[in-house]
Amino acid sequence: MKFFFIVFFILWIGSLEAQSQASFQLSGPDIKVSFDFYKGSLRLLGILPAGYNPIQKILPLSSTGNDVALQCTGENKGKHIGSAGLRLKFIGKHENVIKGGKQIIIQQQDTVNNLLVESYYEFNNVSPVIHRYTKVTNEGKVAVGIENLSSAMLYNYSNILPGTINDNLKISYAYNGSLDEAQWKTNKPYELGLDDNSFQYFHNDISFSSLGTRSTSKYIPMGMIENTKAGITWFWQIEHNGSWFWKMSSSGAKNEFVYIGGPDEQNSQAWKNLKPGESYQSVPVALGCVKGGMNEAVAALTSYRRAVVIRPHQDDVKCPVIFNDYMNCLFADPTTEKEQPLIDAAAKLKAEYYVIDAGWHAELNEKWGEAVGMWEPSKTRFKGGLGSLIDYIRKKGMKPGLWIEFEVVGSNSPLKTKPDNWFLMRHGKRVIDGGRYLLDFRNPEVGNYITGVFDRLIKDFGVKYFKVDYNSGEFIGTDYDADSPGQGLLAHNRALIQWYKDIYKKYPDLVIESCGSGGARFDYATLSQTQLESFSDQSNYKKAPAIIVGELAAILPEQLGVFVYPKADGDAKSASFNMVDAMFCRVYLSGMPHLISAGSLAQIESGLEVYNSVFKPIIHQSTPFFPLGMPSMTEVEKPIALGLKAPGKTYIAVWRLEGDSEVNIPLNIGRAKLIYPTDLGITVNKNAANIKVSFPEKYMAAVVEIENN
Repeated sequence: MKFFFIVFFILWIGSLEAQSQASFQLSGPDIKVSFDFYKGSLRLLGILPAGYNPIQKILPLSSTGNDVALQCTGENKGKHIGSAGLRLKFIGKHENVIKGGKQIIIQQQDTVNNLLVESYYEFNNVSPVIHRYTKVTNEGKVAVGIENLSSAMLYNYSNILPGTINDNLKISYAYNGSLDEAQWKTNKPYELGLDDNSFQYFHNDISFSSLGTRSTSKYIPMGMIENTKAGITWFWQIEHNGSWFWKMSSSGAKNEFVYIGGPDEQNSQAWKNLKPGESYQSVPVALGCVKGGMNEAVAALTSYRRAVVIRPHQDDVKCPVIFNDYMNCLFADPTTEKEQPLIDAAAKLKAEYYVIDAGWHAELNEKWGEAVGMWEPSKTRFKGGLGSLIDYIRKKGMKPGLWIEFEVVGSNSPLKTKPDNWFLMRHGKRVIDGGRYLLDFRNPEVGNYITGVFDRLIKDFGVKYFKVDYNSGEFIGTDYDADSPGQGLLAHNRALIQWYKDIYKKYPDLVIESCGSGGARFDYATLSQTQLESFSDQSNYKKAPAIIVGELAAILPEQLGVFVYPKADGDAKSASFNMVDAMFCRVYLSGMPHLISAGSLAQIESGLEVYNSVFKPIIHQSTPFFPLGMPSMTEVEKPIALGLKAPGKTYIAVWRLEGDSEVNIPLNIGRAKLIYPTDLGITVNKNAANIKVSFPEKYMAAVVEIENN
């Protein structure tokens, strides 16, 4: 009897273990994540659209497919993945209800280092996009060095159908240089240096990264892989305002993978000493998969960004028109005499905000970029003081705004006398860039000081809008009171985001724009808090469309601020081109509207009428798409087009540069009509396959309305 009981008990335990290690799936709207087991270890098979046929197991299912890449100090790297990641043992999973969706936490354990590893998969109710991050907790008695920790992993994106990676895949990514932001490129893997290798792992890989506090100064923190045979695209965005890294590589024959994460030791000197009882969390990423290509991926991300990421704010719904006095205008040299005619002109154009850009804090003949830190108004620029000028803005019916670069301190500022723990440090010295020190928001005194600055400017001047700039370069971080420079920077980045959250608790209606030397900081950690982002410091309106179109793959249209800066010597054609640039986004008026010709002014006025009546009510509900693909600033013979799908209607902006006078848009929906500009000889015709837009001259632009069938 005892023998039979023992046998029954063993079989029962074995049954429970088998049940706990049965293959399973996680699912959300139109997306599924498939898992299986190999010798007690969890394996991520893949991420696919819900309606796609189940992924086939790759044989042998052994050292590939771990859900988490984790490398600990003193251990074998494990073919790029990390020994600790490979040996994780599955404990279980549980589900929580969260706002707008569900959260599933997969728990695994590294019994060698006594680490609890938790994979967070958060599904929303509206989009096939997963909010994904990883947390590691040290449950042991000794510290463990963490060299890298993935936020997400991807597998089996190539071999769900026969063929090599170069047969099946296209990889899309975006350069993001100064004045030439969001230049998307698409390549086969071999064009990026990754040839198919059927017998061993790759020594090279395809990788993209950013270092420092300007998260988009070189690349946009996004990527896409399209399997052209399967008709499926995987995509991701890294939601961090600092260093990040992703790569595509292989750990063995036919075992390609994508690693997605934030700062780590190898790429950003972010080594973490995880002490007993401590937890360490990776940066979050958005990860998704759709049937189709870039248009479908951007549509999914657009829904996700609105539903999950951004801080709800009335400004992103109302999309008010903003005048900013910088671009092709005052260029950081404001005075009362220069501002008043601009204020009058902005009021006539019915701008709702008037923003005084850089220079208001610097004395005449003082370098404005180094006169930062105290944020006291200039005593020599404004008759009657800055308050008098702001009163004039308010008298003209507009809300006042100010430029500020609050994360830096000029090397000659009185604030430099603060203790070193106010500043980012390395090797016992303050980090200095462009003649400015960089504040360390890990120190609560720093956050309190900047909050005090905001309190004073809001109280004394009634400021309703802050343009937050950041003109410092890339650097690895701070080693003061940190395990490593990269870890010090990570903590600073997170403290800065917390500061934003705290300031909105005090001023929930405050509007904050992220700038960052134009477009060097449009990550969705920053944009989760700020209402809008400056698209670029590009001052040539002819080059702007190739930037704007690319950026709308990375930014919500209601968060992308685009300059309209007609020049005094421009004509109606150039003014309307300017206006079309911003029509599907947020309008930043600038330039010299009080000096432009009557024809130019008429185009700006009629363009604003269209913007205010047609687009302002729908931008926050619309989805961008790219009917001619992604443009390049170097290909001026090719036209550029941008689509906007809105409830009931579709709109197309078309730019003719130096190419043919006729531009064909491959769309076969509804009736098409020209809505702007209507008086410059542009015509629109439609046949069964195309919308044809004809332009009488080079460098003209138009907006076409299409009624959906």
